[in-house]
Amino acid sequence: MPANGSDAATAAAHAAATDIVHIKREDGGVAVVTFARAETMNSLDPKTMWHVRHTLLGLLEDERVRALVLTGSGKAFCAGANVKEMQDAAQQGKATQWVLDTTAELHPLLLELHASAKPLVAAVNGAAAGGGLGLALVADCRIGSPEARFAAGYFGIGLSPDGGSTWLLPRLVGEQRARRFFFGNEVIAAEEAKALGLLDEVVPSAGLVGRAVEVARHWGSWSVRSREGTKRLLETQSSASFADQLETERGLIAAAAGTADFREGTTAFVEKRKARFA
Repeated sequence: MPANGSDAATAAAHAAATDIVHIKREDGGVAVVTFARAETMNSLDPKTMWHVRHTLLGLLEDERVRALVLTGSGKAFCAGANVKEMQDAAQQGKATQWVLDTTAELHPLLLELHASAKPLVAAVNGAAAGGGLGLALVADCRIGSPEARFAAGYFGIGLSPDGGSTWLLPRLVGEQRARRFFFGNEVIAAEEAKALGLLDEVVPSAGLVGRAVEVARHWGSWSVRSREGTKRLLETQSSASFADQLETERGLIAAAAGTADFREGTTAFVEKRKARFA
C-alpha cells in the first residue's frame, strides 16, 4: 500500500493491522507493540511491513507516548523476510521488486526509530533474524529471554544483508566480530549476545516484557531535550573530531538551557524532589 494514501484508507489500514501487530498502552506513556503473526514466526513481507511501519510511526507522532517496547509473539521476535513468499516471487521473476517493496517500508522506519527522541526497548523473546535483526539492533536497549537468538541468515539463501545490520552491528560488537557473524552465517544465543553487547540484560521469559516496560518508562521519563540531544551526540561521536563534538555539545546544552524542562529540573533539584518533565 502506498504511504501517501487518503486518511480514510490509512485509518482502515490501521484497523486491519490488528492482525499483524498489537498495541498495549502502559502507565508512564509506554506503548508495547507486539508482532502478532506467531504462525509465521512474525515474518515480514511488503504488506506486513507497511502495517508495521505505519503503526510505529503513528506511535512516534503520538504525544501521549514517551517510549516504545517492541516484542514478538510465539517463539520468535521477528524472523525477517517470509522466505516462502520470496521463493514464490523468485519463481515468477518478481523477487527483486518484492525485496524493493519490503525495504521501501523497513528502511525508512529504521531511520525514524533511530532518530526519534522516544526510547525504543526491544524485548527479544526468540529469534531476531534478517530484517528482524535490524529492528532489534536499532533499539536503544535490548532485553532478552533465555530463548533469544540473533541471526542474519542472508548467506544461506544467497543474499547480502539489509535492515541496517551492517551499520548497526559493527558499532555494537566491532567490525571483525560482525564479519565473522555474517560470513559464518552464525546464530548467537542469549548469553553470548549479552557478553558481546547485543543484549543489555537476560531475564526470565515470564518477566521479559515487564522488565522492558520498566526500562522504557524510566528512559522515557526524562526531558525530551536530554533524550534527543544525547542520541544525536552518541550518533556523531564516532565520526566527529573532538573539537566538533565539543561544539555540538555546546550548542545542544545551550538550547536545552532555555527550555521549561530545564527550569523544572533545576527547581526540582533545589526543592529536593523528582522533576516532572513535560
